[in-house]
Amino acid sequence: MKALFIQHDHVSPTGPVGERFRERGFETTEVLVVTKENFDEPNVAFKFPDFNDYDVLIPLGAPWGAWDDACIGNWLTPELAWLRSAIEAGKPVFGICFGGQLIARAMGGSVAPGPKGEIGWTNIWSDRHDLVGNGPWFQFHYDRWQLPPGGIEVARNPVASQAFVYGNCLAVQFHPELNAAGLKGWLDWGGDAKVLEDGQDPEIMLEQTVAEEEAARERTYKLVDAFIDKIAKL
Repeated sequence: MKALFIQHDHVSPTGPVGERFRERGFETTEVLVVTKENFDEPNVAFKFPDFNDYDVLIPLGAPWGAWDDACIGNWLTPELAWLRSAIEAGKPVFGICFGGQLIARAMGGSVAPGPKGEIGWTNIWSDRHDLVGNGPWFQFHYDRWQLPPGGIEVARNPVASQAFVYGNCLAVQFHPELNAAGLKGWLDWGGDAKVLEDGQDPEIMLEQTVAEEEAARERTYKLVDAFIDKIAKL
């Protein structure tokens, strides 16, 4: 079994999500869309791999908007078409944050800036505890999706929809792949300023993430298992 991770920027490690897929026997491949050298000018051209070569696709987060064609349209538009074709062909997709928003937009929903962002460890309200637990899960987003036709919301909070199922695909708004090493990368590449703008202390947030890491990994493993067994049915 093969799992393809789409890393949209160079500070998006697969973390415990990648760990669990490998523990479940998947051979994982990671492809990077925007390199470190292009981070400040991300509107690059990119050729996505043949999805038929993989059993499951996992598009990860991104610091850009899944609605922002002007900023990243050179690869965002092709990725939406690629993802739509994959889903229509029956390929399971586990979309994380930006990746979940891509599922929504690709399949006829929409993505737009929300009234407020969410940064930090947050509890959600799930209808399917066998699939998505209440958390806390780490959030770092300013946008939110409107569900595509046929999408079934399974979790939310007062700010945004947090998870939906579309056929054999699962979209989550939070970051189950996030651990302390991943957060440090985000903070080092501009996230610290965003955390400060949100009225929070990035150093405390990092320390909190270190403290939460073991419990968060356990929650993530359960989430990945539920996706593989109950949604993707691989």
